[in-house]
Amino acid sequence: MATATAQQKAKTRRPTKAVTSSTFVYKATDKKGKAVQGETSGTSPALIRAHLQKQGLLVKSVKKKPKPLFGGSKKKIKPSDIAVFSRQMATMMKAGVPLVQAFDIVADGLDNPSVKELVHEIRDEVASGTGFAPALRKHPRYFDDLFCNLVDAGEQAGALETMLDRIATYKEKTEALKAKIKKALTYPIAVILVAVVVTAILLIKVVPQFAETFGNFGAELPAFTLFVLHLSDLARAYWIQFLFGAIVLFFVFKEIKLRSPKVAYAVDKYMLKLPIIGDILYLSVMARFARTLSTTFAAGVPLIDALTSVAGAAGNRIYADAIVRVREDVSTGIQLNTAIRNQGIFPSLLIQMAAIGEESGALDEMLDKVAAYYEEAVDNKVDSLSSLLEPMIMSVLGVLVGGLMIAMYLPIFQIGQVI
Repeated sequence: MATATAQQKAKTRRPTKAVTSSTFVYKATDKKGKAVQGETSGTSPALIRAHLQKQGLLVKSVKKKPKPLFGGSKKKIKPSDIAVFSRQMATMMKAGVPLVQAFDIVADGLDNPSVKELVHEIRDEVASGTGFAPALRKHPRYFDDLFCNLVDAGEQAGALETMLDRIATYKEKTEALKAKIKKALTYPIAVILVAVVVTAILLIKVVPQFAETFGNFGAELPAFTLFVLHLSDLARAYWIQFLFGAIVLFFVFKEIKLRSPKVAYAVDKYMLKLPIIGDILYLSVMARFARTLSTTFAAGVPLIDALTSVAGAAGNRIYADAIVRVREDVSTGIQLNTAIRNQGIFPSLLIQMAAIGEESGALDEMLDKVAAYYEEAVDNKVDSLSSLLEPMIMSVLGVLVGGLMIAMYLPIFQIGQVI
């Protein structure tokens, strides 16, 4: 009888729908009678009214925010936005602000509507009884396993404010390092694009004007001039195909790199061998390795688990595979510095500082110093690259433009000599 009753209840039980948060606009008056209006996120107008009344507001109306008629695309959430969110949450928690209230304060100070909506969703989940770390895990697109694991460790240890401060520092350092790498790679790409655009304009618009003039000379043109004229004919006839092919090639290569580990490995290996840029990428990998391992180890994460997070954050397939091998060696009882030395691709400074840290019991502090050293080295390399590329840009453009102009004026010079 009890089994039948249980089965009957199971049949009548309906699946619960996931509660989604929406943005509402409200109008209210404060205790002094001053009109107040704004927007906030919530699951229903009733909950929004109750929340505003707790703040001492007399609510007049609460309506769901209408979607814009044109251009309804949301602003993207960048990693730098997550870094700002981490720092502000760390500041609120250090000041003793309750967790749920901290979400409201942080959300009110954010400029990006998408980040504000994300914070409100996390706040609603935490307010309903979900832990901070489980609430973050529901948004893996913005909070990776490393972020969630550190928050989880802080919650379990009862030191969430300290852990959030470490996470904020880690995210700020990581994003600053990424910005330096992007800055270093932007200059060469800009040089190539400017050179291609200038050359294309000259070949399509300028060179044909000279070609019409040369047609009336009736004399044999120099080989260099003929070569440039042939390039101009190709550019004028197939420039759309060249442009379309370049775009398709770029996206195909990007997709192959994502899907093929062998191609990604070969690309990362080649990038490390590039002059100047390869050194910057190498130093950035070392800085990221030391910073991530220092942060996770200081948070109380076991070394083997910390190395797993470090491998995922390496940013280079060669060193990610090497870190996996280091983790396997450490799991068998080998010391960290010995396991790193066995790979043969890590610098001696990192190995020595890891050995000192293991002997003194201050591995996280030693790795933090190593990370600071390599981050400063990346900064210096980027500055030197910027200084080097300024004259290089002028030289490349000068050679291209000057070469094309010489090719066009050579026949004129020869005619002058004949006369």
